[in-house]
Amino acid sequence: MSPTRRQFLQSSLAAPLLAVGASPAVVMADAGTAPEVFTDWRTFDRATLDAAYNNSAAVPESAALFKGWVARSVAFRAQHPEHLDLTYGPRARNRFDYFSAGANTPVLVFIHGGYWQMRSKDDFAFLAEPFVSSGISVAMVGYPLGPDEVMDVIVSDARAALRHLAEALPGLGGDPKRMVLSGWSSGGHLATLALNEVPLRGGIAISGLFDLEPLLGSYLNDKLKMDVATARRNSPLLHLPAKSTSLTLFSGGAELAELRRQSGQFFAAREKAGLPTELTTVPGANHYTILNAMLEADGVIHRKIRSLLA
Repeated sequence: MSPTRRQFLQSSLAAPLLAVGASPAVVMADAGTAPEVFTDWRTFDRATLDAAYNNSAAVPESAALFKGWVARSVAFRAQHPEHLDLTYGPRARNRFDYFSAGANTPVLVFIHGGYWQMRSKDDFAFLAEPFVSSGISVAMVGYPLGPDEVMDVIVSDARAALRHLAEALPGLGGDPKRMVLSGWSSGGHLATLALNEVPLRGGIAISGLFDLEPLLGSYLNDKLKMDVATARRNSPLLHLPAKSTSLTLFSGGAELAELRRQSGQFFAAREKAGLPTELTTVPGANHYTILNAMLEADGVIHRKIRSLLA
């Protein structure tokens, strides 16, 4: 790691880089809680790094949860067939679904997860149901996946989707002046990079990834095929804007440590840069169950989205 990058990362932390035993560690804490210690990913071997980012292995019930999501999404899409697979670009996955709550309604935009190499917008339609039923329209955005496309293209297309939506919403009945952008996991990464493409009421990044360099030596890069330059070029942590729409980060209290560290470190960096940012830990939530806080009307993510659109 270059001295410049090391100095940047250390200066962006809520606390300095410290030594714990023989391993460097990052220490961060939410307000009112004891500091949490994270082992520096640069000390990990391949097996440790793989495990550090393998959410499916960390949550054995994730396959069953995802199966339930898909079933609910299939049913919801069948009930709302009017605006499915609308195009925003030339590639096969440059598509979005629009679930209308009526004319002149606020709009929640959601970018799905799947580590930029799996899943589909179709699989997450179930998240739209409580918003549409309460008067908020929802746009579910798809994007190309690796290895078919490289990270630069994936990020560029996510940004293009937001620009297209801002222009298309009036024709669909949505109000482009009342729009919130959200994303989960890799979708949180893409939402963050698209945050300032168009005027928004705010951004929501759920269990996002904001520094891609730790992924280079892991199984995730087998398909993504990023090099160091690509990872750094597409890391929100390393490219903080001079000004920004407000961004709220959500992290699960029971998530893998690396996911918690990434959210905490990114929050600290944005806060240090004077950018409007909040960080909320959802107690007991893992990488998958954190979406319940978006789905349920009394969930902290759901309430935050509604407050932004009020």
